[in-house]
Amino acid sequence: MTVSLPRTAVFVGAAALALSACGAAPDDASTTTDGKSAATATSAEAFGGMDALVKAAKKEGTLQAIALPRDWANYGALIDGFEKKYGIKIEVENPDGSSQDEINAVTSRKGQDRAPDVLDLGSSFALSAAQQGLLAPYKVAGFGDIPEGQKDAQGRWYNDYGGYISIGCDAKRVKTCPTTFEDLLKPQYKGQVALNGNPTKSGSAFGGVWAASLASGGSFDDIQPGLDFFAELKKNGNYTPVESTPATVEKGETPISIDWDYLNAGYADEFKSKGLDWKVAVPSDGEFSQYYSQAVNKDAPHPAAARLWQEYLYSAEGQNLWLKGYARPALMTAMEKAGTLDKTAAAKLPEVSGTPEFPTEAQQSKAKDVLGQGWGKAVSG
Repeated sequence: MTVSLPRTAVFVGAAALALSACGAAPDDASTTTDGKSAATATSAEAFGGMDALVKAAKKEGTLQAIALPRDWANYGALIDGFEKKYGIKIEVENPDGSSQDEINAVTSRKGQDRAPDVLDLGSSFALSAAQQGLLAPYKVAGFGDIPEGQKDAQGRWYNDYGGYISIGCDAKRVKTCPTTFEDLLKPQYKGQVALNGNPTKSGSAFGGVWAASLASGGSFDDIQPGLDFFAELKKNGNYTPVESTPATVEKGETPISIDWDYLNAGYADEFKSKGLDWKVAVPSDGEFSQYYSQAVNKDAPHPAAARLWQEYLYSAEGQNLWLKGYARPALMTAMEKAGTLDKTAAAKLPEVSGTPEFPTEAQQSKAKDVLGQGWGKAVSG
């Protein structure tokens, strides 16, 4: 998981912070008096209820996360809210890391107390992690309200927040901002069009290529036209390999950035105080919507805190905080019916038309393979 765009950097890429050197939680911290283990709990109820989960999580005292930029979909407010509510410290490693970075950290640190407890992954990466047996089955209280097709039946991953691919543009540096993928091919945008990372590692960049494919005659079954589009952008000099971040935008290195609408919309707010006029458009010729997915590391050093974090994220408080960051929370429809949705925040979302459709697991896996084989060739040289 751009403004930190990097969740791109190898899915987002910026500075990396070292994980806390704290040791693993004591064995009894994650176990109830009657022998129930948080490490194997598939729901709060299975662990003895929320009170028991909160107690165990507080005893562990720490949650280790990775690739969560504070300015990405309002994660700063979510982190602060969780810490204030439960008194549990969240350590975030490599905040600008990519989805692949997250998976690499899980596999390389298996059995270590430095391993991440929780993951926030681009959906195709969540599928890969589940297939590799890296994720713990855990169903939050609101699991039943998450739409079908947006969750793993076993609860190994489920969508958390999402949005549409958009085109962000520095209106002070670009005379006429592009609003469609077709516009991006115009010679006036030479050296100005960037992605938020490498699509073989970054979920946002992956979405950008897929949106370009839809705009170029492709489909969920065929992402190749998206590769061809970027090959053409590269050939005509419009594509720049610089990974877009707020810093590169401010420097004028990436005045046009293809990224999620909630990130670009957040940048617009952030840049306003710095004198930048950041315009955001959801391209009508390539409307691509997708969610990120939440998951618990099967070997989480702090299994109770990991599960409590999920419960917080899928509470009305957590979902509305994502919404305030311009992201569309997975429980948005259910909350609207229940009357718990922040209507003011919802009204500020970038406008889109039509009902979003999502690629299937098989389509995502296929697209990821195609990208892995062809991206380098498309933009090399």
